[in-house]
Parts: sequence; C-alpha cells; structure tokens
Amino acid sequence: MSLVRAQSITSRPDTLIDYAYKVMLVGDSYVGKTCLLVRLKDDKFLGDNFQSTVGIDYTSKVISVNGSSVKLQVWDTAGQERFHSLTRAYYRDTDAVLLLFDLTNYDSFIRCRSWLADVKENSLECAFICLVGSKLDLQGKRVVKFEEAIKMAQDFNLSYIETSSKTGENVNALFYITAKYLQSPATAAQKESGSSR
Repeated sequence: MSLVRAQSITSRPDTLIDYAYKVMLVGDSYVGKTCLLVRLKDDKFLGDNFQSTVGIDYTSKVISVNGSSVKLQVWDTAGQERFHSLTRAYYRDTDAVLLLFDLTNYDSFIRCRSWLADVKENSLECAFICLVGSKLDLQGKRVVKFEEAIKMAQDFNLSYIETSSKTGENVNALFYITAKYLQSPATAAQKESGSSR
C-alpha cells in the first residue's frame, strides 16, 4: 500500500508514445468519475452541468514520466447496477483501476468492497488499483475519515489518494502516479510473467 503524493503532470500531446495503458474509473453513480475525467481532459469542473454516464465514455491523455511519453486511455464507467455487466466486459484488458468513492457519502465507501471484488474477479491480476476519495473540497460535509480510507487501502494492498475535481487538487498526482507505476520495469516484468502485483 502506498499513499499517493502530489506530483506534477506534463502534457505532451504531439509526441511519439513510449507506453500506452488502459485505465478504468469505477465506483457508484455520482461519486465523481465523470468530473474527474473532464478535469483530466479539459482542466475544468462540470459542476451540476452533466448527466450520469450511460454505458462507457473515455478520453486519452499523454503525460511525461521519467522522460517517457505515456498515453493513458481513461475509461469512465456507469455506476448504475444495470450497467455492471457492460462494465465487467471492459475490465479484462485493463492495466489500472481507479476505484472512486465520495468522501461525503459513507455508503459509496462501503460499496468499494464489492466493487473491488468485481474488479479482482474480472481484471488482470497485475492491474494497478488505487482507492480514490473524491470531493475533497467538501471538507465540511465529509463523513469518511482519512484513517478509515487508509485502513481499507492497507487491508487490500491498494494505493490511496483524495482528490477534488472542483479545485483540481491531486488530480494530476493521481494520473502521474498511475502512469509511473504502469511504466515501471517491475510492472512490465509482472505483466509478461502473468504474476499478480
């Protein structure tokens, strides 16, 4: 388990790609998956001007990690139960899963356990999984304690970070650390051997 620390992200849109990875955003409806995707893509906050994702949506972002160009294809999945079978089909060739919960909604945090079981059953064993507490800007409404989230991350050997799509806090750090993990030599060796992370 590692706590994700803030890092800078450098966008390199018109360059050769050294690595390309598929990253899935999963979690309940209204935990902030679409807002996180839009913050990454357009560096803006949607606020209340969006509808819940129906099915799957995605964007690509090229960032620089240790001198390499890493392309992340980030997939936003629908959180509603009726779309779970569709979401499961996209897990199979996923390199990383970002499991979001809303820091102001305790039920979304509790349901991370079932999301995690679903991810582990349907994705590569070596996939990087990070638990993400969203809506960090709403500190006055927070109901999930930092210590509780860290404990869950430790229990399942996950990384953990808290983000705010509204302010942009830790959004770049989340994707930077994901790309850095995925392009590391140890991860490449794991993927080739088929061993778990």
